[in-house]
Amino acid sequence: MNEPAIHAEHLQKRYGDTLAVADVSLRVEPGEVLGILGTNGAGKTTTVEMIAGLRTPDSGQVTVFGLDPRRDRAALRQVLGVQLQKAQLHDTLTVVELVNLYRSFYPDPRPTDELLDLVELGSQRRTRFDKLSGGQQQRLSIALALAGRPRVVILDELTTGLDPRARRRMWTSIESLTEETVVLVSHAMDEVERLCDRVAVIDAGRVVALDTCAGIIRRAGTAGLEDAFVALTGKELEHENDEENAA
Repeated sequence: MNEPAIHAEHLQKRYGDTLAVADVSLRVEPGEVLGILGTNGAGKTTTVEMIAGLRTPDSGQVTVFGLDPRRDRAALRQVLGVQLQKAQLHDTLTVVELVNLYRSFYPDPRPTDELLDLVELGSQRRTRFDKLSGGQQQRLSIALALAGRPRVVILDELTTGLDPRARRRMWTSIESLTEETVVLVSHAMDEVERLCDRVAVIDAGRVVALDTCAGIIRRAGTAGLEDAFVALTGKELEHENDEENAA
């Protein structure tokens, strides 16, 4: 059997009295786009942070192309790119300086202009990070995640802060990543349905469904993915107004 891109078994993480992730097992195949769908607080971000080695699970195991995120940290950085919800970057560096800084971490990075074109930030290349809009900062963090030609990319709330037109353009950019394995954390049904080969529905720190969108809809006996999510979890997904900081 081929080696999975990501193999997580019975991950669990607790913060004090709060059980953030109760029991998550996932297998993601090379080249697959897996969506992780859930409400705020369901355990989505903690799950991908454990996969990326940013948090240590209390129990369970995870590998990325056979690499242990804790034991093989240096090697993992060469194959994994991560875009988190909140970009924390040096405010005084410009877009092009940040891109070139991240490119310097890898032996064969993507060209600077290719990265800027991918996220449509070429015209902001000389703009300092703290002068970018929220949506532009989000797009820059995606470019940085892709700088090293990673085999696996984790995108946490990919299009938060983007207006509808920018969201669609970003979807097209992600669809162009035909060789990478992508894990897409989202609460946006339209985004998941368009981009993902399979979807893991997480509720209260557990995977309650893992299938294609069509398979999840059939299992729930509903007309659409959003209704299926409600049927499986008893909860409704939040709908954000992302246009306030968009660009």
